[in-house]
Amino acid sequence: MRIAMLGHKRIPSREGGVEVVVGELASRMAKLGHEVTVYNRREGGMQAKSSSFEGIAIKTVPTINKKGLAAMTASFSAALAVAKSRPDVAHFHAEGPCAMIPLVRLAGVRTVATIHGLDWQRAKWGRLASWYLKRGEKTAAKRADEVIVLSRNMQCYFEEKYGRATRLIPNGIDSKECLAASVISKKYGLSEGSYVLFLGRIVPEKGVHYLIEAFGELRTDKRLVVAGGQSDSRGYYDEMRALAKDDKRIVFTGFVQGRELEELYSNAYVYVLPSDVEGMPISLLEAMSYGRCCLTSNISECAEVLGNAGATFESGNSTSLEVELGLLLENPAKVSAFSKKALLRAESFGWDTVVSETLDLYEGLLSGCVRMERGSAREFFGQ
Repeated sequence: MRIAMLGHKRIPSREGGVEVVVGELASRMAKLGHEVTVYNRREGGMQAKSSSFEGIAIKTVPTINKKGLAAMTASFSAALAVAKSRPDVAHFHAEGPCAMIPLVRLAGVRTVATIHGLDWQRAKWGRLASWYLKRGEKTAAKRADEVIVLSRNMQCYFEEKYGRATRLIPNGIDSKECLAASVISKKYGLSEGSYVLFLGRIVPEKGVHYLIEAFGELRTDKRLVVAGGQSDSRGYYDEMRALAKDDKRIVFTGFVQGRELEELYSNAYVYVLPSDVEGMPISLLEAMSYGRCCLTSNISECAEVLGNAGATFESGNSTSLEVELGLLLENPAKVSAFSKKALLRAESFGWDTVVSETLDLYEGLLSGCVRMERGSAREFFGQ
């Protein structure tokens, strides 16, 4: 089967959840013998190029690298390339790129859209970007042959707003091996169980400000590690550094990967995800796969993943977060019990299952009906 994937920034990368998901799907499908092409954004210029990674063909497409234009222009360039190559299936990831689905359908290509979250709700986007993201969402609901969502809450959203039935295929995770504190000990003075961990992009919807405010009210000798880089939200990142500047217990690591990332997960006392908006957080799955006790906001996208294998607090409420985190800091036995439950629950989210269900969807799409005829220009412009 010839499969095209688009909507991410670049593969391989751990910059965001979409990149992780596309990388996992593409590499595993390629190992199964499918011909998979992913379309990366071109960074630093307009020249396109081709390469490969773990059996995946990588096409880097022309991109205007300016805020508000990069995603849109890369999606347009990728859609043109997909329409020209005419694969069996084009798989769009995230709301914005889905605005280009009709362009691919003009070439008679079957389309699948994965909605990783309601991106237009994220605070970093301006009015134009939010409008474009909503357009992509509506286009996916109305024009994609199949729509994949990551949570039951999102299924209900598409049913209620668009009357659109969707396929629920959650993200996956591999089992992990815990590593002793070595790099993080030398670099930050951290040891096993000595810190609370947040790991993710430092953007407003992740709720880092709630965590810093709550932690500042707690009397504990544990440290708070805020790991991750800023993404189109430099102002917020600087605000968080300023908010924490008088608390010497708080450590900002910036973007982390490799051994350092694995050690941070492996040795955290508690992992905290205080988000206001999520799709299906990969970082939460990863923390659970390392057997970490997890504390998240009670938004459904986090609560569905966590089940009864962790603790939650009222979203948007730093006082509630302070109370719940304080209880965990005072009760190591409870933390240990949640850790064991988290590890067991993580085992139910496997990438092999995700890939199998996604391929079944592709095959059903191709075999269940006659390949559609080429569309008309009206389909693209008359949404």
